[in-house]
Amino acid sequence: MTNIAVFASGTGSNARCLADYFAHSSCARVRLIVSNKPDAPVLSIARERHIPTHVIDRISFYESEQLLTVLNEYKIGFIALAGFLWLVPPYLVRTYWQRMVNIHPALLPAYGGKGMYGMRVHEAVKAAGERETGITIHYVNERYDEGDIIFQARCYISSEDSPEEIARKVQALEHEHYPKVLERLICPKTELRL
Repeated sequence: MTNIAVFASGTGSNARCLADYFAHSSCARVRLIVSNKPDAPVLSIARERHIPTHVIDRISFYESEQLLTVLNEYKIGFIALAGFLWLVPPYLVRTYWQRMVNIHPALLPAYGGKGMYGMRVHEAVKAAGERETGITIHYVNERYDEGDIIFQARCYISSEDSPEEIARKVQALEHEHYPKVLERLICPKTELRL
């Protein structure tokens, strides 16, 4: 059984989706939720599901490696970023190389990089007059949104779609694909659930 830590900064809809999906898995489960915000709604989602949480602060995250002690305590074998807004420090990238992924709400390399997250991405896509957008699941490296791409899914957007409507379409793709892609990465010999 592989223990997954989900790192999230916000509402936690993807964290909820992952926790619920892997609650029924024979090879992996969400064992820890890590957040950089003590009042993030994702922490309530974790409590509702009896998943332990850990809140980090900027100093300990970047100036020490004490988070590794926590991850080891929970025997974390894989990390999934789900709306986590801080750049991951080198020690964590090295320790979880090719075992840490992120989901981005656009088709990278477009609309990625520092400051490109959430509604900012959808507003930029709308302002550019794009006719499609989507999601990118990629490995995490030491730069925002530049790790090797694992998977992309696309959706059509019309000129009438607002950024909020674009966000809804993209979130539907996230919830549909993120758990299955993670399962394929973590549990390659397990038959995928449809």
